[in-house]
Amino acid sequence: MELNKKDKLELWGGIECTINRVHDSYFDQLEYSGHYNRISDLDHLASLGITKLRYPVIWEKHQPEPDTIIDWSRSERYLNRLRELGVTPIAGLVHHGSGPKYVNFYDGSFEKGLAAYAVQVAKQFPWLEYYTPVNEPLTTARFCGLYGHWYPHKSSDYDFFKVLLAECKATVMAMKAIKEVNPNAKLIQTDDLGKCHSTTLLQYQAKFENERRWVSYELLSGKLSPDKMMWKYMIKVGIKEEELYYFLENNYPPDICGFNYYLTSERFLDEDLQKYPEHYHGGNGKHQYADVHTALVKMDEESGPYHVIKEAWERLQLPLAITECHLYSPREDQMRWFYDMWLTLNQLRDDGVDIRALTAWALFGLHGWNRLCTEPWGEYEPGVFSLSAGEPRPTAMARLIQELSKQGSFEHPVLTGEGWWKRDLHKIPVGKRIMSLPKPTKEAQCCRPLVIIGKNGTLGNAVREIAEERNIHHVVLSRSELDIADPAKVEQMIDQLNPWAIINAAGYANIDTAESEVKDCLKSNFKGPVILADLCAKRHIRFLTFSSDQVFDGKKSTPYVESDRPAPLSSYGKSKVKAEKKIHELNPDALIIRTSSFFGPWDEQNFVFHVLKALTERQRFKAANDVFISATYLPDLIQESLNMLLDHERGIFHLTNVGVITWAGLAEKVAAVAELDGSFIESIPLKEMGLTAVRPRYSALISEKGVRMPSLDDALQRCIERMDNSYTYQRRAG
Repeated sequence: MELNKKDKLELWGGIECTINRVHDSYFDQLEYSGHYNRISDLDHLASLGITKLRYPVIWEKHQPEPDTIIDWSRSERYLNRLRELGVTPIAGLVHHGSGPKYVNFYDGSFEKGLAAYAVQVAKQFPWLEYYTPVNEPLTTARFCGLYGHWYPHKSSDYDFFKVLLAECKATVMAMKAIKEVNPNAKLIQTDDLGKCHSTTLLQYQAKFENERRWVSYELLSGKLSPDKMMWKYMIKVGIKEEELYYFLENNYPPDICGFNYYLTSERFLDEDLQKYPEHYHGGNGKHQYADVHTALVKMDEESGPYHVIKEAWERLQLPLAITECHLYSPREDQMRWFYDMWLTLNQLRDDGVDIRALTAWALFGLHGWNRLCTEPWGEYEPGVFSLSAGEPRPTAMARLIQELSKQGSFEHPVLTGEGWWKRDLHKIPVGKRIMSLPKPTKEAQCCRPLVIIGKNGTLGNAVREIAEERNIHHVVLSRSELDIADPAKVEQMIDQLNPWAIINAAGYANIDTAESEVKDCLKSNFKGPVILADLCAKRHIRFLTFSSDQVFDGKKSTPYVESDRPAPLSSYGKSKVKAEKKIHELNPDALIIRTSSFFGPWDEQNFVFHVLKALTERQRFKAANDVFISATYLPDLIQESLNMLLDHERGIFHLTNVGVITWAGLAEKVAAVAELDGSFIESIPLKEMGLTAVRPRYSALISEKGVRMPSLDDALQRCIERMDNSYTYQRRAG
C-alpha cells in the first residue's frame, strides 16, 4: 500500500453507526436514522463519488445473544449493493460499543468474542478487504472507563486502561482471525487525533495527555516498550506487565492509521478558572484548571490539523487518513471546515506525508451527541444529507464532495470567508451565553456577493445581521438605491455586482393600509419580486423571497402545510399568492419561504418588543385571544433560510418556530420569560382590536417537507437574553 503521488487524495465516506451501551440499554444510531429500512441510502452515498465507505457490520446488532445463528440477510443485501455501486466497504465491527451483554472488558470475553464474530464476518463476506474491528478505542475507553458515561460506567485510570487494552487486544485477535480466512485483509485503525496545549504550570499534564493519545496505535504496532511513559504509568495504576508484553509479542500494525479530527480535538489547559464558564472546569487532583478547545483561546504556539497530522506521521511512520471530518455549524462553515481539511491534506502530501484519504463523516447526520449518546435519540445534527424530512436530502456539502471527487477542487463565494472558529472567540465575556458570534476579523470581499434587497426593513436588516455574523460577503440595497419594479435598473445592478444569489426581503408589510393602497402593495409584493425572480432565472442566480401565512383563510384547525391550497382574505394576502404563482412559473428554482409573525432583537417594530415595553412601563397591553398563529424568531428564520439557499432548495417551504399560540398567549409567554407582571395584558377578541383588514383566525404553519426550527419557548428565551436583559434591569431598578 505504498503511496503513489500521481494518485489524487481519495474521498471516503462514513455513516454514524454507534451502538453504545448505557447501563442495560443499547442506543443504535442506525435505528434512529432509519437506515435499516432504506437500502436506497447507498445510491445517495455512491452519487457523491466516494471510493470507500466506512460501513457497519456491528457485533451487538448481529449477535446480541450468545451462540446464535446470525441472520446476515440485510447486511448481505446492503454490502452487495455497495459492490454493485463500485464503493469499497470498510467493515466496522464495534463502534463505541462494549460488546453484547454476555461479554465484558475484564475477563477476556470481549476479546475472544469479537475474534469469533470477526471470523464469521470474514467467512460470510470473503471479498471484504478493509476492516476496523474497534472504532476509536482510546475515545471509547475514556467514555467507558474514565468518564463513566457508557458501560461499564467506571471512572479510574485503571479501568480506562483495562478497557483500552481489551479493545486493542480484541483488534489484534480479530485481525489475525480474519487474516486466516482472507490473507489480503487490511486494518484501518481509527482514533481521535488530538493535542493538548497548556499554560506553563500545566505543561506536565499536557505532556501526559499528548503521550496518552498514541497508546492505541503503539500497542497495536508493538512500539509501546517498557521505557515509555505510558508503560510505566499503566504499571503504576495496576496493569500487569504480561498484559502489555502481549502486544510486543502479538502486534498488528495498522495498514492505515485513521485519525478523526474535530474542532474540539485540540485542547488548552489553563489554571485561571475565572476566564471560563464552570462547565469547562476540572482538574487532576493536583491542580484545578479549565479544559477548553483551542478556538476559545488566543495561542502563540502552532496548532491545527496540519501540525498534528504531520506530528502523527513523524511519530508513527505509517500511512494515514482522516477517517472522520464533520462540523455541526451553519452550512457555509461545514463547507469551509471540510474544504480547509482537503487543502491541508493535499499540502501535507506535497510535503511528503503519506496520507491517503479524507472521509466525510456522518453522511446522514447523527443523533444525541449533544448529550454524548447517554440518552436515546437526542438532538439531530444534519450531515452531508439531511434526514429531517425522513428521506435523505442532499445539502450543499453533497455538491462540494461531488465536485471534489470529479475535479479535485470546488468553488463557491462563501468559501472565501473565514470560519467562525478562526475569529476572536476568546474575547467573549466569561460565562456569557453565546447568542451571536463575534464579527469576522477578515471580511470576504473578493468574491461574488449575496445581494439583499430591503436595507431599511425589519426582515432585510435581519438578513444583513446574520449574513455578517456568518461572514457571507453581501451587499444590502434600499428602495432608494434600487427600484425592484424597474427591470432595467435591476439588470444594471446585476451587471455591476454579479451576485451569486439575491434575497428579496423588501415588501409592503402593513396589512391594514394595503386595503386602501392596493396598487402600492402589488408593486412591492408582486411586480418587484417577479422581476427579480425572472432575471435571476435568466442569469442563473439563486433567488429567495418571503411570503406569508396570510395566504390562507383560516378555516383549518391544524397548522397549514405547503400543499394546502391558498385562499387569501386580504389584499396583502392576495398580493403574496399572486407573486408565489408567477415566481414559480418564471423561476421554478426559486425558493419561497412562507413565514409568520416574526420578532427579533434588532428593532422595535415587533410584537415581543411592544409587549416588553408596555409591561416594563406597567402599561395595559391588548392582544387578541381568538387568533392562532405560529410566531417566528428572526435569527432562526434567517439561519435556516440561508442554509436552504446554499442547499439549492426550491419551491415553497413553511418556516416558523414550533408551536401554535394566540397573540394573547404569546404576550403571556413573553411576560413569563422576562419575569414581568402579566396582569397588565388584556386578552380580547380580534373584533375589538379595531383592525381594517380581514385576518384568518387560524394561520399557524408547519412544514410537511421536514424542515424544523427550534421551539417557540426556546426562541423567546434566546431573544430576550439577546436584548441584554435591559427590561430586567429596568424592572429591578423600579
